[in-house]
Amino acid sequence: MSDASQATLRPTAVLLDLDGTITDSAPVITGSIAEALAAHGYPVPPAPELLRFVGPPIRMGLMQVGGVAEDEVPEVVATYRSLYARHMHDVDVYPGMRELIADLHGAGVPLAVATSKMRAFAVDILQHAGLAAAFTVICGASADESRSAKADVVADALTGLRQAGVDVSGAVMVGDRHHDVDGAAAHGLPTLLVAWGYAQPGEAAGAHAVVHDADALRALLGGPAPRA
Repeated sequence: MSDASQATLRPTAVLLDLDGTITDSAPVITGSIAEALAAHGYPVPPAPELLRFVGPPIRMGLMQVGGVAEDEVPEVVATYRSLYARHMHDVDVYPGMRELIADLHGAGVPLAVATSKMRAFAVDILQHAGLAAAFTVICGASADESRSAKADVVADALTGLRQAGVDVSGAVMVGDRHHDVDGAAAHGLPTLLVAWGYAQPGEAAGAHAVVHDADALRALLGGPAPRA
């Protein structure tokens, strides 16, 4: 792994994470998590710990970070989702990502979203942001969380792309957490890790490269020049 000094990849398809990659959603997610934990009588972790909820499946975060008892997880998840749904549109698209997604789509590069967020939320957020039409498939966690691990979501995205006639032999993952790196690696995909997301120190291990802005990501993906 290195900073973005690698040769252009020119992928046959690009899979993108959502939270921390396309949208800056941490304030909405962590705020909703804090409210949900407090509502069920659990102590609210400090802000740096709350950031660990952004990226992995919500059940995992509640048990590993929030200390929620396994038998109480479904109730806390339901509370979180109710709170989150009220504010999920209150997010910004990271600088340059809206343009990059539009330009890659316009150049005929097949795109997919692979997120551990519940799929229905992901679709809603991308539609609200005006980005949904750029993606061949949008894949996320199932409502019951039975398929929420990143490797499962990546598998679903690859399947959806293949069914649409896309060549995935040179597919690349773009994400911001080690879950993205590990989930993509399970299917032989390299990951470009974006430095503007929510990764903790050491999470870049195993990534093909780290990029620090959308222009560097564009260059590494062999994307078209930005539109005037």
